[in-house]
Amino acid sequence: MAARLVVRVQTEGFDAAEEAARLTQGCTNIGALVSFTGLCRDEGGALAALEIEHYPGMAEAEIHRAALVAASRWPLEAVLAVHRYGLILPGEGIVLVITASQHRTEAFAAASFLMDYLKTEAPFWKKRHLAGKGAGDWVEAKPQDHAAARKWRG
Repeated sequence: MAARLVVRVQTEGFDAAEEAARLTQGCTNIGALVSFTGLCRDEGGALAALEIEHYPGMAEAEIHRAALVAASRWPLEAVLAVHRYGLILPGEGIVLVITASQHRTEAFAAASFLMDYLKTEAPFWKKRHLAGKGAGDWVEAKPQDHAAARKWRG
């Protein structure tokens, strides 16, 4: 049976517990549920907001493709990936990844794979809005993010 894949790109916030409950409702063969929520941080008070742009249609398709890759590499029962766009304030959720499998090792690996993909390959652009200064610079993936993503290739 193929894994259930749910991918959304949205402006609205999300509730990780509600998303997990919906994803696993009626599924009694799941033994492990791994979730990761990425939050907007204020960078020591310097950041007023993070503005995220995306390429509509392409972003969803690319995340769905990555979820398919995860489901082909690990025996997953379900995958959920929610990524927000628009103006996001410190403390608000940016991204939610949930993977469900019969065993924890696969669920952890798949969640890590998907987050590494989202940090480095997904078609999103992030601009910092600095406290008291307005729009700032565009944010690039860090070298350590690219190094983490490389371990999944090949």
